[in-house]
Amino acid sequence: RRLLTTALLLSLLLDPAILLLREHQDLPALDQNASLHVTFDPKTMTLRWDCRENVTSGECLMTTHKENSPVKKGVRGSSPECRCTFQDRSLHGGVSFTVKVNIDQRWISETLVYSNPGREDGTAAQNFSCLIYNADFMNCTWAKGQAAPNDIQYFLYIRDSKKKIERECPRYLQDSGTHVGCHLQNISGLSFYSYFLVNGTSQKSGIQFFDSVLMLKEIERYNPPNNITVYCNESHCFIQWEKPRTRKTLSDREFQYQLDIQRQVSEPCSDVGPWTRARCTPGPAAARMGGGHNWKIRVRGNAVQSGMWAPSQ
Repeated sequence: RRLLTTALLLSLLLDPAILLLREHQDLPALDQNASLHVTFDPKTMTLRWDCRENVTSGECLMTTHKENSPVKKGVRGSSPECRCTFQDRSLHGGVSFTVKVNIDQRWISETLVYSNPGREDGTAAQNFSCLIYNADFMNCTWAKGQAAPNDIQYFLYIRDSKKKIERECPRYLQDSGTHVGCHLQNISGLSFYSYFLVNGTSQKSGIQFFDSVLMLKEIERYNPPNNITVYCNESHCFIQWEKPRTRKTLSDREFQYQLDIQRQVSEPCSDVGPWTRARCTPGPAAARMGGGHNWKIRVRGNAVQSGMWAPSQ
């Protein structure tokens, strides 16, 4: 009887365990130490990982540490390439990438932190800026990092954000043998956005890099308007001009002028707009007293053309 009672108790205790084991065996197994082996290529802004079977969906997430602004991209199921390509972003402040994929209704997530590979803070180039002028030329300048060693040498690389074509600076500007700027005589190959990378080398320490994505339209400085003509009578003045040459064609809404006319005998007269003609009506005192007029035409605050005329012109 004791043996029979013990057998019955054991069967009651083991049955739930066996059922629970069978339930787990029916679910898809997942390696707790599974790794996607995520890698990142900064030259192509591409995130890659190992492909696995039965991937139904997923997503990639890029978060820059400096701006803390996440960018998300979806992953299509059964993709043979298993990758996400992002638009150019500044990376020198550090970036975190997260890949999350669904395999057999189970999620696998892995995070990769891409940090500035330089060993010491303050070695990267600083005060970086670029300026486009005369439609065809561009100058970029920077300063040595505060912690940069004496044998530091910097190099500038420019990459078209659309075509992903990279080129090194063809002509460096130097200060005591150190590259502190770059002059380009032909920028026709650059698109709306461009990626700028300044890295450095030294025998004494590792050098951090600096990078930036610039909108070329925002760094272009325009020449004054061309072929300016002025005609005035006793009641009105007509001023007409032509657009200066620009790197890319701009609409009248984008290309603004500011006309500032200073009468020598009365208050100023000004007009702002996208026009190539302007009309200014002098007050009665100016018509009676005569006198010259000083005028200035400014293009979006960048360049000024000035002159002087008398009412009899």
